Amino acid sequence: MQKIVAKTEKETWQQGFNLAGKLKGGEVLALYGDLGAGKTKFLQGLANGLGVKTKVNSPTFNILKLYKVINNKNIKAFCHIDAYRLRSEKDLINLGVEEFFQSDEVITAIEWAEKIEKMLPKGAVVIHIGNIDENTREIRIK
Repeated sequence: MQKIVAKTEKETWQQGFNLAGKLKGGEVLALYGDLGAGKTKFLQGLANGLGVKTKVNSPTFNILKLYKVINNKNIKAFCHIDAYRLRSEKDLINLGVEEFFQSDEVITAIEWAEKIEKMLPKGAVVIHIGNIDENTREIRIK
């Protein structure tokens, strides 16, 4: 397990950006953390590091947003899921996300992964982001 302390929002963003460089394609990232912990900021850095050129926001009301990845030979899309408002895994299955889970050309990141734990694929990268204080975050990746 990798444990990182980020002292600012920018450092949280940077850790996401750094992780993007280590991904090969096909990974599913399961994010855990309280409201305001920095999950979206981390994923904005990740998306930028992958080559997403559009602004990435939390898809709370849409549940899922798919972004095109530019200039990455292996990864063609970034699928950003916010499970906060889901009642059950069935809601996500109805959106067809299992197709993204199985694609080697897609990175899928799920905020509020605890809501859909039963359907997370084996080998999902688990990321916990916790508040140490108002600005400092602990990021654990395994």
